[in-house]
Amino acid sequence: MKVEALDHVNIITDSLDETANWYAELLDLERRDGPPPLTPQTAQWMFDAEGRAIIHINSVDCVRAYDREVKPGGLTGALHHVALKLQGYEEVKARLDARGADYQENLVEAINLRQIFTADPNNVLLELNFFAG
Repeated sequence: MKVEALDHVNIITDSLDETANWYAELLDLERRDGPPPLTPQTAQWMFDAEGRAIIHINSVDCVRAYDREVKPGGLTGALHHVALKLQGYEEVKARLDARGADYQENLVEAINLRQIFTADPNNVLLELNFFAG
């Protein structure tokens, strides 16, 4: 047995369009409808450049196989953050600045890693990682 990769992150929201547009505009992810039985009104999946649906965005009233109470808006709940490996540090910073977004930068010199921490419209904390070299 081995873990091959993180498959996706699921975000439950009361603002589906705003959240999907935020990820599309900030991270150049492609927005697509979730597969049936999901509907475009309740589920949008965000695809990376390789065609992987890495972020699933569901409305609060979307049908779920494993349902539990979720209250959008609290800073990521028990999950501390979601980390994404990116390229284009200055471009992402410029996009955040253009939105007037709150973010914090960090440098981990020992491994040549620059980081940006920011929250999405649902207050999900993102760690955006940019490795040098």
